[in-house]
Amino acid sequence: MSTPYPFTAVVGQDDLRLALLLNAVSPAVGGVLVRGEKGTAKSTAVRALSALLPEVDVVVGCRFSCAPGAPDPVCPDGPHETGPGSSRPARVVELPVGASEDRLVGALDIERALAEGVKAFEPGLLADANRGVLYVDEVNLLHDHLVDLLLDAAAMGSSYVEREGVSVRHAARFLLVGTMNPEEGELRPQLLDRFGLTVEVAASREPDLRVEVVRRRLAYDDDPAAFAARWADEEDALRARIVAARALLPEVRLGDAALRQIAATCAAFEVDGMRADIVMARTATTLAAWAGRTVVLAEDVRQAALLALPHRRRRNPFDAPGLDEEKLDDTLEEFGGGDDAPEDDPDPDGPGGGGQPPQDGPEGPQDGPVDAAEAPAQPEEPAQPEEGRGGRPAGSGEQSAVKAAEPFRTKMLSVPGLGEGAAGRRSRARTDHGRTTGSRRPQGALTKLHLAATVQAAAPHQRARGRSGRGLVVRRDDLRQATREGREGNLVLFVVDASGSMAARQRMSAVKGAVLSLLLDAYQRRDKVGLITFRGKDAMVALPPTSSVDAAAVRLETLPTGGRTPLSAGLLKAHDVLRVERMRDPARRPLLVVVTDGRATGGPDPVALGTRAARLHAADGTASVVVDCESGPVRLGLAGALAGELGGTAVTLDELRADSIAGLVRDVQGASGAHRRVA
Repeated sequence: MSTPYPFTAVVGQDDLRLALLLNAVSPAVGGVLVRGEKGTAKSTAVRALSALLPEVDVVVGCRFSCAPGAPDPVCPDGPHETGPGSSRPARVVELPVGASEDRLVGALDIERALAEGVKAFEPGLLADANRGVLYVDEVNLLHDHLVDLLLDAAAMGSSYVEREGVSVRHAARFLLVGTMNPEEGELRPQLLDRFGLTVEVAASREPDLRVEVVRRRLAYDDDPAAFAARWADEEDALRARIVAARALLPEVRLGDAALRQIAATCAAFEVDGMRADIVMARTATTLAAWAGRTVVLAEDVRQAALLALPHRRRRNPFDAPGLDEEKLDDTLEEFGGGDDAPEDDPDPDGPGGGGQPPQDGPEGPQDGPVDAAEAPAQPEEPAQPEEGRGGRPAGSGEQSAVKAAEPFRTKMLSVPGLGEGAAGRRSRARTDHGRTTGSRRPQGALTKLHLAATVQAAAPHQRARGRSGRGLVVRRDDLRQATREGREGNLVLFVVDASGSMAARQRMSAVKGAVLSLLLDAYQRRDKVGLITFRGKDAMVALPPTSSVDAAAVRLETLPTGGRTPLSAGLLKAHDVLRVERMRDPARRPLLVVVTDGRATGGPDPVALGTRAARLHAADGTASVVVDCESGPVRLGLAGALAGELGGTAVTLDELRADSIAGLVRDVQGASGAHRRVA
């Protein structure tokens, strides 16, 4: 086993280290979500925490880590006799993003259950993490059904595995730690609320601090054992402080004044539910114990708010996390007073000190090279006014970015047919979860038994198999896997016209508001999104396909307008993007959303070029919608004609604003070639 990187050698990242240490002192705080750009020591710090956790006493031979003094009465390995157990280090169990349901919760051997009547159970990662830490790297990319299982286990402290009347339950009390890069997509609000604390991490821009990060990482890579030995004293001191804080925690008093401040703060920031109040109370109490105090002070409440509230006040994925610290201070001052802590109460390190020696680096070392923060995509260079060749003077100049109108709720757009893509909430698909539609022979391990089909397959052979009792003689060839139908997530690729013909400020504001509304819908339905814009002479990929709809919203918000209308360039760029995505993820079906007035300018025959580009999408069977942004008393119907060439459907911008787009278009006719104009 390789030597882990020392926790005390992580440079900077005070909030991250403090949040992890508070959870080590009191798992009741509820875990921590670490948000930040790539290469900021998120994973390194979490993995390093395992060496600091106190050992746990377990029943010898129990696969579910039952405590010797209070074993789980329904433990699958029980019943356990009371007596001395054995000690082992606390586990940090990693849940891979691509893990299966069986790997997470465990697997029942259905064949043995049916044929032999025994409960043969292979524990999963939830059993391994009991009384330890469950670490989910890239937690925002975890499949929805795994998220649901995690939510249930975290809420109940136990895991249930039930298959066709055969069930197993075991304890699953764990500290949930997740890391994520917000550029790759946001978490569902239900899972976000399950994390007690959240911290934002970023790489420093100070050269001296970055040098220290690299210096320590290189020293560790050259000789991990020697590097760890250099930090052994600091590790021992921090481990001892965790033990001392755990012992002091039951004696910490949360006074009425601090409790009023907690309640007032949660009310002031309008967080949903009561979990925030409870988490803040537990965090403030743990902060006091960590500082060596038995009384919670206002500074503990303030630090608890900064850790427990930012992720709970987001109303939609376009809201930036964080707290208004001035408002926080005003609230604490208004409801302060009454603390009866002694003036000479020991506080050697302060609630944010982390109990570690001063460090002069911004972040800990990484598992790989330190990358500079990925700079947000810049708006494309302003298009220069073009002369002659039929250019429209009114629309040829550059205009500044227009603020988007308020987004609204849309109904569902779906891709026709039955897909097999990643689980989501948009189009019909064959999935592991959903309603049962039939059965088939299992391919590999049996996971979802179709009991009626299995009995029907086995029944004709009972006499030949010498059945003598009441039990059914079942063999491998009789087993049938249930086929199920649910919903999948799609790739929604937006192609937005930013040319001069779209540059009327009121109209472009409405267009951006409509696209933001569809982006919000894509977030709720677990889609990937991409954004292509075209104007001037060419098209550009403003955002490659990603799960981060808020990143798409940022790119859209800064989008300028002006120049000619290279419609064909936008469609060809979209065709190239979809071609690459089909090779990367062939199971994920695309939905093309073209937002334009249908005009095409530039080049010898722009209309013919646009037609040929549209027919490429129709030939690929790409489902498509054209949002017609044409305005004025005289309408040319160009967007409708474009939808016809795409083999899709056209809706007007007014109809989209009226929250009727998906009600009018239930299934986009992407492959039929038929075109319907919604009047």
